[in-house]
Amino acid sequence: MTVPTTPKASPDPADHEPGPTGLRADLITASVAVLLFATAAVVGVAVNTDGRLFLHWPPLYAWWDPHLGPGTPMALVVAGVTVLHGPSLAQRLSWGRLLGVSVAGSLAWMFSLAMIDGWQRGIAGRLEARHEYLAAVDRTEDVGHFLRTYTDHILLTSPDNWPVHVAGHPPAALLTFSGLDRIGLGGGAWAAMFVLVTAATAAAAVLVTVRTLAGEDLARRAAPFMVLVPAAVWMGVSADAWFAAVAAWAIALLALSATGRTRWPRAAALGSGLLFGLLLYLSYGLVLMGLLGLTVLLAARTWRPLPWLVLGVLAWVAVFTAAGFWWFDGYFLLVERYYQGAARLRPYEYFVWANLATQVVTAGTATVVGLRRAAVALPDTAREGVRSLWRERRPVSGRTALILLVSAAVLIMLLASLSGMGKAETERIWLPFVLWAVPATALLPRGWHRGWLAAQAAVALTVNHLLFTGW
Repeated sequence: MTVPTTPKASPDPADHEPGPTGLRADLITASVAVLLFATAAVVGVAVNTDGRLFLHWPPLYAWWDPHLGPGTPMALVVAGVTVLHGPSLAQRLSWGRLLGVSVAGSLAWMFSLAMIDGWQRGIAGRLEARHEYLAAVDRTEDVGHFLRTYTDHILLTSPDNWPVHVAGHPPAALLTFSGLDRIGLGGGAWAAMFVLVTAATAAAAVLVTVRTLAGEDLARRAAPFMVLVPAAVWMGVSADAWFAAVAAWAIALLALSATGRTRWPRAAALGSGLLFGLLLYLSYGLVLMGLLGLTVLLAARTWRPLPWLVLGVLAWVAVFTAAGFWWFDGYFLLVERYYQGAARLRPYEYFVWANLATQVVTAGTATVVGLRRAAVALPDTAREGVRSLWRERRPVSGRTALILLVSAAVLIMLLASLSGMGKAETERIWLPFVLWAVPATALLPRGWHRGWLAAQAAVALTVNHLLFTGW
């Protein structure tokens, strides 16, 4: 007679990475990351003696302003609940409910952090500043004339030049808030609510993508970190968070189409193309999201969605071009405008690395540690990818797919920094990119999740209570 035995739990693959392992290596990595950010701050102060950085608290666009606010208690509660119960809820909830809870948690986290600065200063007044989009909404009454003459007002030397953020983006960015105004949702409060709600859905889009490509277990492990990401400090009411949500859903729909995890793969591919096309007219720099899209197609080992995706992109190109706005004219004029302003004096040799140091406080130390684990596993990942894609002719999956995804996000940020078109303010500008590095936290051992979630919360709470951020 055989005696039944309790099966052993399957080992956590995060505990068996090649190379340096364990909590000690992770803590060293986190310490080095914090030191890198501190170095960027110290060097920034030294370089900024003549005000050439145009920053009050380099490398961030922020002011030193220790304070508490009405959002402080709520932020502490959201952080505490997520740290204590997030990992277990992520494992117990049905997938649909987990996505819903992730969106609600993201919204609560972003709203509470913004409310640390108060309703007017932290939320309602943010998008009403003179350099923001709402300052130019009244100039879009005749949309046809607006599009035909848009490039006439980009340069600083042009008559009635656009506010900084309008000039720095294609016309769909301003048209977003003009559209809200036209349907009766005008003003800073409504604009902020729109950004908050749409930005909160980005967490769900990233999780859908991770589940589709890498498996549900890894997506569930990453879920609490997608909620408690320190980037929420800047996502609250920055229009770039709206761009980040559009980008996230473009990638998610592409992943669903490429893997056939939807009943309507062609419709999903077309939807992805429409969102990618919209991205082109929301922010010039988001053309780099195409690299993440290519990574999804590579991981799924298919080009089937491409015709429908291209069709969706070309629809926007046709509409805007026919209306009188040529994307390349706008981009090259933006480059000229960019170097008419602060970028002319901001030193490339500082920001080319300080931009990356800034992401320590947007992605958080847990993400940095997860990226270290991804880097250690990268050689094996590359070999597995080659074997799957070319020898066995099958899509990659699991940790291999996850590492490819986060590696693409890191590559995009490296390229963006090297371009010289992001001197400072990348805590806001790179929001669409940095969200895709956060799933690297799924590589952390489960037993350490609460500790690393607490570290993530600590970064966001420290920044928001000690500094007044410009976005």
